[in-house]
Amino acid sequence: MPVARIGISGWRYAPWRGEFYPKGLPQRRELEYAASKLNSIELNGTFYSLQKPEYFRAWAAQTPDDFVFPVKAPRYITHLLKLKRSRVPVANFLASGPLALGAKLGPVLWQLPPQLAFDEALLDDFLGMLPHTTTDAARLATEHDERLDGRDWVTTDAERPLRHAVEVRHPSFVDDRWYALLEKHGVASVVADTAGKWPKLDRVTADFAYARLHGDTELYVSGYDDEALDRWAATVQGWLDSGRDAYVYFDNDVKVRAPFDAIGLQERLRGS
Repeated sequence: MPVARIGISGWRYAPWRGEFYPKGLPQRRELEYAASKLNSIELNGTFYSLQKPEYFRAWAAQTPDDFVFPVKAPRYITHLLKLKRSRVPVANFLASGPLALGAKLGPVLWQLPPQLAFDEALLDDFLGMLPHTTTDAARLATEHDERLDGRDWVTTDAERPLRHAVEVRHPSFVDDRWYALLEKHGVASVVADTAGKWPKLDRVTADFAYARLHGDTELYVSGYDDEALDRWAATVQGWLDSGRDAYVYFDNDVKVRAPFDAIGLQERLRGS
């Protein structure tokens, strides 16, 4: 049966303390608390720097058995290199510990910068390089450079599918050739709700769907009212009815809306 993963992008936000997190809850238990309310959380610290295998193992240990972590790929690859000459950096990322999550490893999220325009050849090469099983990911991880020596994780406890999703922000991606590339490589096009700031690509291109909700009317700030959550629940249910797993993450964290909106959407799907 298709599964809906509804969650938040990250969990360590000071304004959430005393609002979403109970007063007095130790910071070290925030992930455990959030995971008791939701069934998935995006790991976004991986976007800013390479983490360590022991961090991934600790995060896995703090969450229920059926929990899933999508992992956001490093901005070094997407924003600085702009996907060029990226095989070793991708290997470094894979060797830094995501495979230590085991069965809790969800899709890899690749968020492209607003300045990166559609380049068919570049994107075809990049998507073609991405591993689609944990075994292939472990094999590519062995190509890491010396920076990961002594702190790498290049094994997997089982062969599992490894999914990828790409979030784009340049208007040139509204192009049938982009959708065709994603379908060719089995990669999901992220449905990004950005209060109209960037394009909203809503075509499903893989055997799963992925959405990131950054704010209904104001980017990163505004919450989703009952009507908006009802609409998103209908959209997600449509993905499930088509036989696809669905991953949906709220990133409207400024005014502590993300966790409550995620819970609201989750409740609607459970009641549908």
